[in-house]
Amino acid sequence: MRSVEQFRSRCRDLDLKIDAEEAIETAPDSPLAQSIEAGGKLLSNRFVIHPMEGWDGEADGRPSELVRRRWRNFAISGAKCIWGGEAMAVLPEARANPRQLIIQPATEDALKALQEGLLEAHQAEYGTTDDLLTGFQLTHSGRFSRPDASGMQPRILYRHPFLDRKFEIPSDYPVLTDDEVRYIIDRFVVAAGIAERCGADFVDVKHCHGYLGHEFLSAVTRPGPYGGSFENRTRFLREVVAGIRASTSELRIGVRLSAFDFAPYRPDPDHSRGTRLGPGVPEDFSSSLPYRFAFGARQDHPVEYDLSDTMRFLALLRELDIDLVNVTAGSPYYNPHIQRPALFPPSDGYQPPEDPLVGCDRQIRATAEVKRVCQDMYVVGTGYSYLQEYLPQVAQWAVRSGRVDAVGLGRMVLSYPTLPCDTLRIGSLNKKRLCRTFSDCTTGPRNGLVSGCYPLDPEYRKRPEAAIVRKIKASL
Repeated sequence: MRSVEQFRSRCRDLDLKIDAEEAIETAPDSPLAQSIEAGGKLLSNRFVIHPMEGWDGEADGRPSELVRRRWRNFAISGAKCIWGGEAMAVLPEARANPRQLIIQPATEDALKALQEGLLEAHQAEYGTTDDLLTGFQLTHSGRFSRPDASGMQPRILYRHPFLDRKFEIPSDYPVLTDDEVRYIIDRFVVAAGIAERCGADFVDVKHCHGYLGHEFLSAVTRPGPYGGSFENRTRFLREVVAGIRASTSELRIGVRLSAFDFAPYRPDPDHSRGTRLGPGVPEDFSSSLPYRFAFGARQDHPVEYDLSDTMRFLALLRELDIDLVNVTAGSPYYNPHIQRPALFPPSDGYQPPEDPLVGCDRQIRATAEVKRVCQDMYVVGTGYSYLQEYLPQVAQWAVRSGRVDAVGLGRMVLSYPTLPCDTLRIGSLNKKRLCRTFSDCTTGPRNGLVSGCYPLDPEYRKRPEAAIVRKIKASL
């Protein structure tokens, strides 16, 4: 697409609601440069860095030099909210990969140094950190725990008719007990205390992407105090929040939420050949209706969203005095096209079943519905990286029209960390650094390699792993 008008025309052809402004505006006029109060601070722009799950920490859960480099890039990006920076596991066995950071007493000093390095780099680049909001994302990987090289070691809350089969979880595999859940809650509270001592302004109690917090929201079939009713499915959040509030002083709390989920997808077997992936098709859920295993999905047709429960959850956040909300969707493990729209699939995924712009539109529309009922909350949007050249113009439109308060960037800042700064200072982008959604930053880690942008980041392009990733992608 060579122009904004061509982009708009494509969106009209697809009957999408996305719009894009004609030109990239610079500060101070751009809507992306307008200040906003969030987390007790006055932030001077509307860009946010999303938390990402690194596969390049040390084996003991401390940050490596690659992690420190990534955080320095976050610091100089120009974004005024660093939402988590990194997904930090609250227990060693809660890691999604053997190189994920762990937030526990043994790693506290290293995480404090990581946070201080971020603040120092931002101070050096922009002269102040008074308008910078930083948080640590606290996570338990739950069903997708892979704490060491031996493979998946799931911690599940209930039997899932499709995910158990997809990820080969035996029928007699144990479900987390209520006592184990209470222990995990205690670890979240301990981790929040560490985050506060490290200097974070807030913690994100993660409820997205199929991990444990998210799985609680769909635990309709789980018996006991942590499953079944909406009250029971949100007990985990309420007890974590109560524990954090009782043990910290000024620490704020936020939630990154998969506002909707769909049934799992798989490559279409009729269009897959050997290692060549077919387009994604949903699992046959016809015998499982009403479908009760996807939070925020229609029970009669779980490949469309229904935000009824989502709105109840947001009302609960308001009751808990939580006003930092980061909206995302789905899971990278079983329906990545709704979570991070991309033209090229990761090695364990499927070809996109729709134009990825449809996925961008779906997330932007759902986030706008959230914002309409959450005027008193700081709402961050997701799903913008695939927009590439037109990301700033769409972001301007979304913020100016009140559909979202701030625009979050994830994989885009792996390839192009200074996009926020370039947008607001010079009103143009370095197109050679734009993320083209090759999914190498997922394919590498899925195959045990460190995370990063192998095609576009000069540091990663020269690493030996880059050749391995290219070989894997060629086979697909």
